[in-house]
Amino acid sequence: MKTPKRIQPLVDDGLVDEVLYQLMSGKEATVYAVRCGEEIRCAKVYKEAMQRSFKKAAQYQEGRKVRSTRRARAMEKGSKFGRKQQEDAWQNTEVEALFKLAKAGVRVPQPYGCYDGVLLMELITDEQGDVAPRLNDVQMSAEQAIEDHLQVMHYVKQMLCIGLVHGDLSEFNVLVDDYGPVIIDLPQVVDAAANNNAFSMLQRDVRNMSEYYGQYAPELVSTYYAEEMWELFEAGELTPDTELSGTFEFSDEAADVDSVLEEIKAAFAEEQERLERINVANESD
Repeated sequence: MKTPKRIQPLVDDGLVDEVLYQLMSGKEATVYAVRCGEEIRCAKVYKEAMQRSFKKAAQYQEGRKVRSTRRARAMEKGSKFGRKQQEDAWQNTEVEALFKLAKAGVRVPQPYGCYDGVLLMELITDEQGDVAPRLNDVQMSAEQAIEDHLQVMHYVKQMLCIGLVHGDLSEFNVLVDDYGPVIIDLPQVVDAAANNNAFSMLQRDVRNMSEYYGQYAPELVSTYYAEEMWELFEAGELTPDTELSGTFEFSDEAADVDSVLEEIKAAFAEEQERLERINVANESD
């Protein structure tokens, strides 16, 4: 196929030999299969901020540290330089997260580097060498659902152990190869300790996965891994070796009605975004 303009510099520099085909186009990026020497890899081309439809980006960026005070001031002011720095930070976050998560034992695509808004990384394939399907395209037995759900909860725990929350985890951001689930799409990953929305995002991530796998194993819908993990995390007791049960004892204190209403509103908004993602996914298939 014709080489996209954003990938051409990588071709010129010898990092990419050929663009084979487009894999998908989402709210934040377009992904291509590319040939690099004898290997087939992914080239994720991030969309410019004005083109991205990723909502509430500010919530995800809260708490992210910027080493340079000049860059931080520029980003706060929203100058042209500052917007460029925000774009770089958004893209580099995914690269850094991929390296950290791989080291922590989370299955993610291996990153090879980010070049001017293009992330080169491993192409996840099945045993036949075909592109691995997204979780939402996979059918499974109840036993397989329970096994894979437990594996994903383990990955979520490993992420939290190094202070990260995916923030947009769903059946659309998990690939499934012959060895099980692979977590993808991490530019919105949040700092669990510095972001005030981290717990609600963790709850949403876990709820999305439990509800999806719960289609095949209904008992998974009634688990409370997010609450269990977060309580241990806040107490400084969550470790990579912590065995989770999915149970949680809620407080008997009176509920804060306003907070409950806000949670309901947030859940409704999240469901609307979820339906929008489904529509986008269906249109791209």
